[in-house]
Amino acid sequence: MKMSFEDNIRRVVPYTPGEQPDRKVIKLNTNECPYPPSKEVSGAIRDMDAGSLRLYPEVACQTLIRELGNYYGVDEDKIFAGVGSDDVLSMCFLTFFAGNKAVIFPDITYSFYDVWAEVYRIPYETIPLDYEFKIRPGDYKRENGGVVIANPNAPTGVLLEPDKIEEIIAANPDSVVIVDEAYIDFGGKTALPLIDRYDNLIVVRTMSKSRALAGMRIGYAFGDRKLIKYLNDVKYSVNSYTLNTPALLTGAAAIRDREYFEEITGKIIKTREKTQKRLKEMGFSFFGSSTNFVFASPPSGKTAKEVFEELKKRDIFVRHFNKARISGYLRITIGTDEEMDALFDALEEIIK
Repeated sequence: MKMSFEDNIRRVVPYTPGEQPDRKVIKLNTNECPYPPSKEVSGAIRDMDAGSLRLYPEVACQTLIRELGNYYGVDEDKIFAGVGSDDVLSMCFLTFFAGNKAVIFPDITYSFYDVWAEVYRIPYETIPLDYEFKIRPGDYKRENGGVVIANPNAPTGVLLEPDKIEEIIAANPDSVVIVDEAYIDFGGKTALPLIDRYDNLIVVRTMSKSRALAGMRIGYAFGDRKLIKYLNDVKYSVNSYTLNTPALLTGAAAIRDREYFEEITGKIIKTREKTQKRLKEMGFSFFGSSTNFVFASPPSGKTAKEVFEELKKRDIFVRHFNKARISGYLRITIGTDEEMDALFDALEEIIK
């Protein structure tokens, strides 16, 4: 029986995250880093004054933003911080897309975009990728209320060249263009330098992947001073104290350890290339990845859904999306070399 108050409830189809098993498995379904964070992070936790937890954290997140500014060579008033890139992106949708024109983004991309649009009642349209899962810049040269592009894209892993990213930004001077760079540390050239040339650009990053801090939920964005001020105005009106004190301290520590960051991203890239070689030898097809995962279609004889289920029986978790155009693919996170060897052994058995 429907209750009268239900007419006033906002209902949306929620984002569906990858499974989080409560037992030990080979977990290659949520694009987490397979290595622990920097020892500097452990040190920051160890040295933290527990007494400080009785106080609210820094409202302006200065401890973290200062380190981000030093690392990237960006003025602090051009940086925004939030609870993972999901919080940052959500705040961007809420702040920048308040008009009546449709926001546009690809039909195959991070599946939180349409959820935020639905939650905030933002009109939107999705634009099909081409047959190689690539964005066609010409498709984004049209009237819109904003543009959102994940680069490299998720879940496909395909990278859009820097000149094509700039082409889209330049073609939309009256709209805010968001470039979601959650995976840029694993390949490709960042759009970050373009924030000094285009006042309509926001570049979003996360520490969940290449910095091995998914459990701390740390995200950040770069943009023109005016855009960052707009973001902070909304943030302070909704939830002033976003990042907690441990997150601020560990995030700053992770940014300082450049050597470790380069070491683990290098290891993941090396394993990714080896993984793509092995998958190709086994008959899988894919368009190449610039991320910490591979989006691949099994050889004929086995559907992606069947391979997904067979792997799951062996306690190896990958991601399968039961959606149009991509239901024939598996998204496989790059794990350690040992985890990937176990995956290959299982796939050999399943495919044969």
